[in-house]
Amino acid sequence: MRGHAPGPRSAAALVAAIGLLAAAGCSSSSSTSTSPSTSGSPASTAVNTSQCGTKPGVKATGTPIPLGAIATNQPGTSFTDIPNMVGAYFDCVNANGGINGHPIKYYIETEQTNPAQIAADAKQLVQTDHVVGIVGNTSILECTINHAYWEKLGYYVVDSGIAPECYSTPNSAAVNMGPRYSSDGAVQYALSQHVSKVVFDQSNVPGTGYIAAGPAALAAAAHTPIVQLTENVPISDANSVAIKEVNDAGPNGAVVLNFTPPEALVILQAAQKLGLENRVKLWGCSTPCNTDFLAKALGPKWNNKLFVNAELTPPDPTSTPSMSLYKAILAQYGKSVSGGVGSFSQMGFAEAEIMVHALESVTGPYTVASVNAAVRGVTNFDTGMLCKPWTYGPYPMHIPNNTDYTVTPNNGTMVIAQGCTDISSVDPQIAAYRKAAGLG
Repeated sequence: MRGHAPGPRSAAALVAAIGLLAAAGCSSSSSTSTSPSTSGSPASTAVNTSQCGTKPGVKATGTPIPLGAIATNQPGTSFTDIPNMVGAYFDCVNANGGINGHPIKYYIETEQTNPAQIAADAKQLVQTDHVVGIVGNTSILECTINHAYWEKLGYYVVDSGIAPECYSTPNSAAVNMGPRYSSDGAVQYALSQHVSKVVFDQSNVPGTGYIAAGPAALAAAAHTPIVQLTENVPISDANSVAIKEVNDAGPNGAVVLNFTPPEALVILQAAQKLGLENRVKLWGCSTPCNTDFLAKALGPKWNNKLFVNAELTPPDPTSTPSMSLYKAILAQYGKSVSGGVGSFSQMGFAEAEIMVHALESVTGPYTVASVNAAVRGVTNFDTGMLCKPWTYGPYPMHIPNNTDYTVTPNNGTMVIAQGCTDISSVDPQIAAYRKAAGLG
């Protein structure tokens, strides 16, 4: 079913106890669309949200520009915060002039890792909603299932990548590094601290072998043993998981997690309850753990013990205009973004920025051809959220974000432990992208 205004999703929402992410408990596809809106709570005082548009305070009333997204939303794994933040940004743009007077109409389809459902979602967006661009896709399988469809029709997708095809195909470019390269970053930091062993544990979902290959390559190059584990989610016995991880790592080892925030949190809280947080040299986590909700829930016992890969600029110590605008839009328009300030909402903000930048360069009608040519042509765009400017480019594969931070909890917020650092080209996919993009 489709809703026609921002608000609660049509699937029943199951919100984690600490309010991190929403996970839909419905077995069928659902979708929403956003239209111009100015409702919400007061914005941040640091920046006026009118800065997101070219005509502050003027509601866009022209012919809508239809855009769409597909996101996984199922028990234990929900990525809807990302397209919901894209929608929040578009609502802000619509309330402040739109794109040359045109509002953006944004459709979000959700799926539960069913290939037929995912393919049908793409056709719904194209054949029924007539979208001219795809932005905000965040799905375990969507890139695998639909990349050939987008290539055939000439759509250049701006997404948050998970599956291998999000990074290895010509018509998908992500703002994030995805679970493989983010896990690379977390393992890379652990190896830099001279741990004697790495235990890498992740959700037992499609693609675990692809994800694990990156950390395995880095550990092999460092001549450091690595143990690969997977856990069914939602996790039912976090105590056993934490004990197993710590026992496998040993006192000079590292435990590195690759889970969504609710699942990582239950493991880390179980470790704390059992007094295991100091039984290894360090704990690490891929980017989803980079959220203040997790830092607050863990408390000060985890200060400088957990080191999280941050694919995007850490929001707490940053006060740039882009970061201030992100927080202001989230406060005023982001009521559907359950995780608040954190990597998922930052990804959505960056993707929306890129799409708006591309749309503003279009002359003439907004068509599939004109919009996607503009998207593909985005070059050296400063999102204010990444270590380096973002480029789509005419490449056979895309990993435009391959430089990261490392952050650590500090009394309820995430602070920088290590500044921008290139992900190692020891991972063969990183090496292949840098060669394709002429980056050496």
